[in-house]
Amino acid sequence: MPEQTYTAKDITVLEGLEPVRKRPGMYIGSTDEKGLHHLLIEIADNSLDEAIGGFAKNIYVCIHKDGSVSISDDGRGIPTDKHVSGVSALEVAMTKLHAGGKFSDTAYKASGGLHGVGASAVNALSSKMQIIVRHGQEFFIQEYKIGNPDYPVKTISETEAKVLLPEYHRHLLSIQNGTFTRFWPDSTIFKLTTDFNYSNIKGKLQERAYLVAGVYIHLFDERTDKQANFYFESGLKSLLSHNNKHKKALHEVISMSGSVVENNLPIGVEVVMQYTDTYTDSIESFANTINTYDGGTHLTGFKTALSKVIKNYMTAGQDPDKKDKNKAKDLDFTPDDLKEGLTGVVWVKMSSSEIQFESQTKTKINNPEVQSAVYQIAKKGLEEYLEEHPQTAQIIIAKITLASRARMAAKAAREAVVRKGALEGMTLPGKLADCQEKDPARSEIFIVEGDSAGGSAKQGRDRAHQAILPLRGKILNTERARLDKVIESESVKDLIIALGMGIGDTLDIEKLRYHRIIIMTDADVDGAHIATLLLTLFYRHTTAVFEKGYVYLAIPPLYKISHGSTNKYVYTDEEKETYLKTLTPAEQAKAGIQRYKGLGEMNPEQLWDTTMNPATRTLKQISVQDAAHADEVFTTLMGQEVAPRKKFITTHATLANLDI
Repeated sequence: MPEQTYTAKDITVLEGLEPVRKRPGMYIGSTDEKGLHHLLIEIADNSLDEAIGGFAKNIYVCIHKDGSVSISDDGRGIPTDKHVSGVSALEVAMTKLHAGGKFSDTAYKASGGLHGVGASAVNALSSKMQIIVRHGQEFFIQEYKIGNPDYPVKTISETEAKVLLPEYHRHLLSIQNGTFTRFWPDSTIFKLTTDFNYSNIKGKLQERAYLVAGVYIHLFDERTDKQANFYFESGLKSLLSHNNKHKKALHEVISMSGSVVENNLPIGVEVVMQYTDTYTDSIESFANTINTYDGGTHLTGFKTALSKVIKNYMTAGQDPDKKDKNKAKDLDFTPDDLKEGLTGVVWVKMSSSEIQFESQTKTKINNPEVQSAVYQIAKKGLEEYLEEHPQTAQIIIAKITLASRARMAAKAAREAVVRKGALEGMTLPGKLADCQEKDPARSEIFIVEGDSAGGSAKQGRDRAHQAILPLRGKILNTERARLDKVIESESVKDLIIALGMGIGDTLDIEKLRYHRIIIMTDADVDGAHIATLLLTLFYRHTTAVFEKGYVYLAIPPLYKISHGSTNKYVYTDEEKETYLKTLTPAEQAKAGIQRYKGLGEMNPEQLWDTTMNPATRTLKQISVQDAAHADEVFTTLMGQEVAPRKKFITTHATLANLDI
C-alpha cells in the first residue's frame, strides 16, 4: 500500500474570490438556472436596500441580447473613495469576500445583505463585469474579468459614460448619484444554461415591489422587447390580494404591524392574513428584501400566535345561558385545521448586521428574537381584530371547525383502507407490479396511463428496479376535494398504498418506497390532463416529494422515423423536421413516419428503448421553486372558478401540444 503523508503542504488556502469559483454552491446555492438567477437578485437586492433606506426611488433591470444583464438605481452610489486597505472602496466591495456596507448600522438599517459576499460572488462567477458609479458631477468606472480588476477605479467623462451606458440606463446621466452594474455569467460555471428567463425575473422583481412600497421597479428584455413596470402603494395587502385573486376570500384582509425591541435589537413586524374557501394553506415569509422560502423563526412565531389566539377565543369563558355559542371548542384541533385555506404574508425588518440566515442563499431565518417579536405583534393584533370584528371571527371558527371534522372523517376513511387491505391479506394493490429492490434510493415507480400501456410497461421493464402501477382513466381532481373524499377514490387509494408514505397528517416521507415517481402518460391532451391531476394530488397532499426532487415526467417519443434498417425516435415536431433534413432525398422519399397517439401503440421493447431505459430515456424532473406561483397555477387550472381558467387557456393556447 503506498505511503500517504499529510503535512502542511497538503493544506490549500484559497485566496481572494477563488473559494467562490471552487465551491459556487456554498454562495449561490447551485449552478443551474436557479443559481443563475440568484446572481441577478443579489445585485438587484443591493439596489432595493438603497430603496428601503429611503435613498432610491427607481430601479432598472435589463436583459441584453449578448447574454448579460444590467441593473441600475438612483441611490447613493457605491463609495469610491480610498479604503483603509489603500484601494478604492468600490474595488474592495467588488473583489473581497465579507466586505460591504451592511455590517454596521450606519449605512443600512435593514437590508438583504448578510456576509458581504453578494456582489463579489457575482463578480467571481462572471466572465466579465462592469460598474459605473455617479457621485455628483463625477463618473467612476471599474471592469473585471472573473473577479479580477482590469484596472484601478478611474473617472470618466459624461460623454464616455453616455457611450458605455445602455440606453435603458441613461437616467444615470440626469441624476446626482447612482450605480450601474452589468455582468456576463461565466459559462464554465453555469454549464447547463446562461440564458436568463424573463418570467422568472419578472416574478421576483414584482414580489420585491410589493415589499418596498412606493418604489418603481422597471424591467426590459431587449431580446423580445418585453417590459414590465411595478409600483405598489399598499404593500403586503396588495401582495395578498394578488395571491388570492383566483380564490374566494371569506373575509377582508387582516393586517397587523408594529415593532418591538428584543435583546436590544429593534425588529419591525408586518403580517397580513386571510382565509379562503380552499383546503390548503399558503403563507409566504420575508426577512427584509429576502423571500425566506424555507420559513424560519418569524413563520414559527406567527403560527404560534395564530394557534394561541384562535384557541383562546374559541375556549374563552362562555355565557352559561348560551352554552352552544362555540360548539367548536369541543373539537380536537390540530395546526393543520387552523391553517386550512389560510393565506398570509409575514415580513420582518431588522438590522442587516444582526440577521441570521441558515446559509448564504438566505432561505431560512434563525434569529430566536424574531420568533418572540412576531408572536407579540401578531397575537396582540389578531386578538384586537377578532374582538372588534365578531362576525369575521365566527367565519374563521366555522372554517376551522369544518376542517377539523373533515380531517377526522378522512382519518376514519384512511383507517378503513388499511383495515380492508389487511382483511384481503395484502398491503399493496393487486394491479401494482412491484420491483425486487427494497432500497428506495434504487427503486422507481412508473404511474402509467391505461391498462394497455401498463401491460407493455410490465413486460418491458427492469423488474429489479422498476415498479409499474397502471391507472384506468382520470383520477379525482384533488384541488376540489377534501382529504376524506380523496381517500375514497379507488385510483388515489391504490397510489397512496403503493407509495407507502401515507397522506395528510400521517405522511412520512421516510417511508416512501420509491425515490423516483415517474408519471408516464400519452403525449396528447388527455395524457397532459392526467399528468396535471397527478401533480395536483402530489402538490396539495404530499408536497415533500417535490422538495426532495422525487417527481418526474417521462417523455415518450412522438414519432418513429424508419428508413432502410434504421429506426429513429424523435420527441418533437421540430426534432422530426431537423432529422429529416439530415437524410438524402432518396431516404426522405422512402422514410416511414409513425405518429404515436398513445403509449399502448408501442410494444414492450419499444417502450423500454424510448421511455424506460435509464441509458436512453428522457425524464423531466419537477420542482417547485416558487410556492406562491405554483399555488396560483394549480388554483387557476384545477379550481372551481371558470373565468380565470378560461383566460389562462386562451392566453397560452399557442403553446398547447394538441393531438390533431
